[in-house]
Amino acid sequence: MAANGKLGTGKKRVLVVGAGAAGMSCAHHLANHRDKFDVTLIDAVDYCGGQAFSVQIDKERHGAGWLNQGVQGGSYIFHHTMTMFARQGYHADPVKLQVSFGKGNQFWSNVYPTKLLERHQKEIKRFKWMISIVRWFEVFFALIPIKILMKMFFFSDEFANTVALPMVALFLGTGQYAPDVPSIILERLVTSPTYGMWYPGDKLSVASNQPPMVVFPRFEHFYQSWRKDLESKGVTVRLSTELTQVVKRDKNGVVVKLIKRTPTPDAHNPNSAWVPQNDGTADADAPEETEHYDEIVFCVLADTAKRILSRSATFREKRILGNVKFADDITVTHWDSDYMKKHYENFYNGEQAVEKLSGVDQTTRVNFAKKMFKPMYYIKMYPQDLSKLEMCFDCTNYQSQFPPEVPFDKHVFQTIYLNKNNKNLWSIDEIDENKIIRKDWWHQLCHSWTHYAFVVPWMWLLNGRKHTRYAAAWTLVNAHEVAVMSGIAAAVDLGAQYPEDLERDKFALLSFRLYYLLTYGKWYRKKAKQEGEGRDWASGEYGSVYKGPGVSSIERLTWREENGMKTNDVD
Repeated sequence: MAANGKLGTGKKRVLVVGAGAAGMSCAHHLANHRDKFDVTLIDAVDYCGGQAFSVQIDKERHGAGWLNQGVQGGSYIFHHTMTMFARQGYHADPVKLQVSFGKGNQFWSNVYPTKLLERHQKEIKRFKWMISIVRWFEVFFALIPIKILMKMFFFSDEFANTVALPMVALFLGTGQYAPDVPSIILERLVTSPTYGMWYPGDKLSVASNQPPMVVFPRFEHFYQSWRKDLESKGVTVRLSTELTQVVKRDKNGVVVKLIKRTPTPDAHNPNSAWVPQNDGTADADAPEETEHYDEIVFCVLADTAKRILSRSATFREKRILGNVKFADDITVTHWDSDYMKKHYENFYNGEQAVEKLSGVDQTTRVNFAKKMFKPMYYIKMYPQDLSKLEMCFDCTNYQSQFPPEVPFDKHVFQTIYLNKNNKNLWSIDEIDENKIIRKDWWHQLCHSWTHYAFVVPWMWLLNGRKHTRYAAAWTLVNAHEVAVMSGIAAAVDLGAQYPEDLERDKFALLSFRLYYLLTYGKWYRKKAKQEGEGRDWASGEYGSVYKGPGVSSIERLTWREENGMKTNDVD
């Protein structure tokens, strides 16, 4: 190998750091050009998938033998994600999202009206009017934090904290930073026909639709298949391999140092001694090896990239990467139904239901809820501070590998305690230790308004400079689709081709073009012929609803397939 990292064949050597959705996507699209690129994909842990992985659970008790962790589902606007599923022979399944926000007299849902909504009818109508104002003057309101917007339009603390903030926290998993999310996100959730989860807004109930969503396939198997596919195309996949530092980046390429990690039984290797922390000593004696590459793509968190770049980081990189904020959250996967009954509304609550709002009959929704209310996503507001939230999933109601009917005391839940700086509010110790399946810490992006003022608009100043590119969800919003799209963007910028079938999918192409323009400052020009596969994948308004391969039309199809049922065996 030459000193600059190029092979004798003239191929460009690319190091992709991080084997999550972004890294796998980047490697995949580079691998389609074996004559141009020699790709090495590394990750410090011993599995592919990053935050998207699966865990084993007791099938006899819970009705399913596995559970997706970290990433569970998404929207029909996830065209790139579902295309990736299809390429590996997997599919997502449809689900209509039901939510349960708050408890008792501060409870409301998108499924049926409650006393909380009845109590705030004047504010709900003002909210609808406010959203219209924000839409008309979006440029002015765009980056104003939601907490300021609520005060500008004189909303009560109860309405702001129990109604408005949960609507946003659900979409992005913004957690305790929901009050600091820019107003444009709240507005678009209600007004956008494409990614507006609560579109169209309801002037009586705020949100009365059940958003059509998709739940993802078994990530453990999907990412294993994807890894094998990459290796068959010549990608070198090196897991339990950690990049410790970038030594230099110059006209000759990139010089890096790596260590070999010691795999743990569950493949989730702990932070090594190279990561600043209080008690980390893992692989402290691992020798560093120096390697040379032509290009590097960081598919890791921004603060990780900044640390690895170390003294080789430019002033711009230090400033922009340093402005990305994260919080440390913990997810407890458990089956403690008593905890859930104490802290959340899990069933239809006749004491809180109302049959009229502002004189308008709501009995149809109430009657539906009496039989069909099965919340999948919960938010609890802490009584000590209503602006602070706890989030939870009923995975049994949500994920498609579970039977449609499972006794509630056998359901599997994931309760998420947000921002360890607020752990004095947490009720984590109330969960029965004997019913805890696992605990996972997460370093989560905070979608503060500062992220959209000081990070996102300036990524084009970093990407493609000094042989370096950044691909990850944090470059825009925390979504699996953004991660996949960011990996494609890095590959395209290096010289790979954007897939022809996705180019014919008008919404996928539009999404990619806008992302590429925003993060690279470049407009992608179409190359594919107009006719061909992908042309009929985009449906609905602006083509946002994906109708291509990689998503089924049958709810809980995964459960039926895993249990040998025909699609007409169950209603």
